[in-house]
Amino acid sequence: MRKSAALLFLALPLALSQPAAAQAPTRYNVAFPNAVHHEARISVTFAEVPAAPLQVRMARSSPGRYALHEFAKNVYDVQATDSKGKPLTVTKPDPYGWDVAGHDGTVVFTYTLFGDRTDGTYAGIDSRHAHLNAPAALAFARGLEQRPAEVKFDVPPGWTVATQLRPDAATGTYYAPNTQYLMDSPTSLGPHKLRTWQERGKTIELQVLHDGTDAELDTYTEQTKKIVKEAGAVFGGLPDYDFGRYTFIANYMPQTSSDGMEHRNSTSLTSSRPLRGPGALDNLGTVSHEFFHGWNVERIRPQDLEPFDFSKANMSSNLWFAEGFTQYYGELLLRRAGIYTDAEYCQEAVGPLVNAMLNSPGAARYSPVYMSQQAPFVDAAAAIDPNNRANTYLSYYYIGGANALALDLLLRQNHKTDLDTYMRAVWEQHGKAQRDFAPVRPYTLPDLQRILGEVSKDTAFAGTFFRRHIYGHELPKFDELLAPAGLQVRRARAGQASLGSRTTFNPADSSATLGTTLLGSALYQAGLDREDVLLKVDGQRLPTSQALTKIMAAHKPGDTVPLEVRTRDGVRTVQVTLQEDPALEVVPLPNATRKQLAFRKAWLAGKAK
Repeated sequence: MRKSAALLFLALPLALSQPAAAQAPTRYNVAFPNAVHHEARISVTFAEVPAAPLQVRMARSSPGRYALHEFAKNVYDVQATDSKGKPLTVTKPDPYGWDVAGHDGTVVFTYTLFGDRTDGTYAGIDSRHAHLNAPAALAFARGLEQRPAEVKFDVPPGWTVATQLRPDAATGTYYAPNTQYLMDSPTSLGPHKLRTWQERGKTIELQVLHDGTDAELDTYTEQTKKIVKEAGAVFGGLPDYDFGRYTFIANYMPQTSSDGMEHRNSTSLTSSRPLRGPGALDNLGTVSHEFFHGWNVERIRPQDLEPFDFSKANMSSNLWFAEGFTQYYGELLLRRAGIYTDAEYCQEAVGPLVNAMLNSPGAARYSPVYMSQQAPFVDAAAAIDPNNRANTYLSYYYIGGANALALDLLLRQNHKTDLDTYMRAVWEQHGKAQRDFAPVRPYTLPDLQRILGEVSKDTAFAGTFFRRHIYGHELPKFDELLAPAGLQVRRARAGQASLGSRTTFNPADSSATLGTTLLGSALYQAGLDREDVLLKVDGQRLPTSQALTKIMAAHKPGDTVPLEVRTRDGVRTVQVTLQEDPALEVVPLPNATRKQLAFRKAWLAGKAK
């Protein structure tokens, strides 16, 4: 909101008299008198306010999220007073905020916030902790967004504060230079376990709430250190963190929802998975992804997201790069850090990207730019009407990650360079230089194409790649691209027959309800669609998924079988020609040559020194 806020500010007489940093800060007090019932009581003091009614608002969207979330829905018991404690008139001009009139230059705005979802978008409050995403928790005033903010937390005994905000030990407050920065600063409150270390002269800290042991946290910390080292190796160093540190704000408790949300000098990590067993690996994947965002999207910012507008959904054409390339690197760093083996990396990272890209009807129809523009409709957006996204959409995480994989391999095979070099060039030109907590030169799509031409020393290649794969929707030839690394793309269930649709089994009547049928699948071609019910397949009922698997095992691709179905126009029998299960996987060749192994090592081996 930096540009729009500045324009609003110029209309105010007070704003003409002194710079924003010299004006009275917005002061927040956050207390938890009823945490057991998921409530916080928040008071905001706005001082030196112009004579007009003060427009107090809650954000409608949140950095890193692109849909509307309407955070005002969880705000109630609103009151306002002036500097002498006199009640003020509060009116509601829209669903998102309140106007306060009759003040004496000071407005003390107080409200109750309800929050019972611990993740990167909302607020989670209970007797054990509070996890606050600032846009979901903190009201702000229009026209005062450029002023600094100070936050004081009244916390129960034993709770500590984990945040990227700058602490002031003398006053017990936390500082943000403006509202934009405040809204990008999550805070966790509770009995954190702290682990801290130095990396390339920067302080990195893990502030963790979890139910496990100190030994489990120590092991997790050592793995995180390796990830941090490998991420720094990609860019040749760490960013200059604003207040000298980067904080992993982690909540790994049973009541939390799985999420990761990047911020400028921190990341919000939430999961009900513990720091042991398979859950630890899943959590580390989020650590790796979100830490890479400290460069890509937090400092290497697309121009169409700079500044972020909290009053509306935010659309970008560049999430295939901001999120998709980060998705690729998040998994690659796990391999380079030695957390994955080659085979595990293929199974957990490369295979899913290739399978999603080549088997998604949407990827064959629409470009990564288009998929990015769909984020306001899919990024945790809520809707009750059915959609056809199974046939029209592939997440910008996957379509971007798959194109990152393809581009890395193309650069290595044909241009004597790699994606690391490309990312460093983008960082040097569009991320490293920062001013007023924002990039000096946010990038555009033409910038990304231009830098690819510079790094590859082939502007024709760069233009072709963007035309075919970024603005267009041509699918990469992954079998050819992965072969030099001794990796094979193959059918995961070769020779197995399949109907090609997700189904929900109904034990009450031994039937199965279809999900959306995919373009080109056997069921789609037979004219069957979502909510149609399979009553019998090849004359047999379907009490369980195993029953359908057994029927398919008795057939081969190309066989025609009768399906008795109940559709919207009644019960009928249709003939369906079975297809081979389309699922793909990527596996290392057991007889890879020395040259292939050398190529793979140059790509996947650790780079940190």
